[in-house]
Amino acid sequence: MADTTAQSGFRSFAEFYPFYLGEHANRTCRRLHFVGTSIGTALLIAAVVTLSFWYLLAGLVAGYAFAWIGHFFFEKNRPATFKYPVWSFMGDYAMYRDIWMGRIPF
Repeated sequence: MADTTAQSGFRSFAEFYPFYLGEHANRTCRRLHFVGTSIGTALLIAAVVTLSFWYLLAGLVAGYAFAWIGHFFFEKNRPATFKYPVWSFMGDYAMYRDIWMGRIPF
């Protein structure tokens, strides 16, 4: 098995999260992430309730579409998802939580 620490440079999510937040310094980008995560989560719940694959697919598309628009047009960087898919997904929800809790400005 490959050593993911050597590949990523991060040994834990706690090390990764400050990097992730730095990639989301633009307020509009964060807002688009928040909207995309909200829609994606609602559609994920709908997928579980209805057992419909289409809601799951729509949730992924909606979540990533809002996030990538934020990165490409406002943040002007490449989404961390391309290099760190699992930690970026976790970062989306950590940032979502932190915005709800008022730790990060909306």
